[in-house]
Amino acid sequence: MHSFRAAIEARDIAAAVALLSDNVVLRSPVVFKPYQRREAVEPILHAVSRVFEDFRYVREIGSEDAAHHALVFEARIGDQQVEGCDFIHIDDSGLIDELMVMVRPLTATLALTEAMKAQVAAAEQR
Repeated sequence: MHSFRAAIEARDIAAAVALLSDNVVLRSPVVFKPYQRREAVEPILHAVSRVFEDFRYVREIGSEDAAHHALVFEARIGDQQVEGCDFIHIDDSGLIDELMVMVRPLTATLALTEAMKAQVAAAEQR
């Protein structure tokens, strides 16, 4: 799992996307319906990388050869402190096929929702 963590911490979204399977499913804390397929997940990862400030993983749970991993993170959105976790599943080919993100507290989730809406709106205007 170190390669996904390293890519995200380096803000190298292209490297993170390269670790996703074509059929990856992303479950976001701010929308009900999951994002499916790499081409749908990529812009979300780009947007989140612009929204989260001072992002850092603080804990990694799961052995290197396990299929399930958890990456606990801390970040900031403006003056709102965020704590969260990326729950990751690795498929038989070694690619990430499931990514579920959880965020707390509720005020952070609300701040994330508003910031992501702004990112999506800006992307649609381009």
